[in-house]
Amino acid sequence: MEIRNEILKKLSASESDHSIKILHAVESGSRAWGFASPDSDYDVRFIYAHDMKWYLKLEDTRDVMELELNDVYDINGWDIQKLFRLMHSSNPTVFEWVHSPIVYTTHPIIAEITPQIDSFFSCKAGLYHYFNTAKANYKSYIDNKQKVKLKKYFYVLRPLMACDWILTHRTPPPVLFDSLLNEMEPDDELFIAIQDLISRKQTAIEAEMIERISVLEDYIASEISSIKVSADMMKDDKNNDWELLNTLFLQCLEQFNN
Repeated sequence: MEIRNEILKKLSASESDHSIKILHAVESGSRAWGFASPDSDYDVRFIYAHDMKWYLKLEDTRDVMELELNDVYDINGWDIQKLFRLMHSSNPTVFEWVHSPIVYTTHPIIAEITPQIDSFFSCKAGLYHYFNTAKANYKSYIDNKQKVKLKKYFYVLRPLMACDWILTHRTPPPVLFDSLLNEMEPDDELFIAIQDLISRKQTAIEAEMIERISVLEDYIASEISSIKVSADMMKDDKNNDWELLNTLFLQCLEQFNN
């Protein structure tokens, strides 16, 4: 509770210091995924808005804000305009922030427009994003290594499991890792191996090194070879409705003085 209150104080101070209104602030990363290590930092992400006149400036303006970066806190945010522009391209980070299970503060407008936000989720774009994330993380942190950092397995497993969710449900994948894991049979060897890995992760330090795990390696190899084929075959399902995004943008700006 002490950390949460400290985060809320930092967010509140930023509203006064920068003349903004924070519409949504959440936890991202391992804490939101549900398997933080004892020494994990706090990855706080927020969505903010300026008053309407601010968006009429002729000069270029920043649409990101970095509040703090150290061993305890990583706090940064996006302007609501940036959020909606990224929503148009179905950037998966948008949906992860909106659906994070750890919410520090949120304006009712976010819950009100969440169904419209989700309508911009593209299964094809989501598959490519999570597939490429898993493949890049595997190549960087696991492939050709004798021992790997325990947490790096999750950086590959979670995006692959998100791909499986998209192929099955055709919706944004849940942020919480357990929700993805529950799609598997509880007596499956892979399920048991991942559960064991979660238990180890929750008591291990961030730098914990482990031997490679064959059942996870088999799953990763199988998924990497099949998911791209599914993504390539999938029809484009991108929502190009700028008019709806403009309407949602104005709805959010109207909350600045409310």
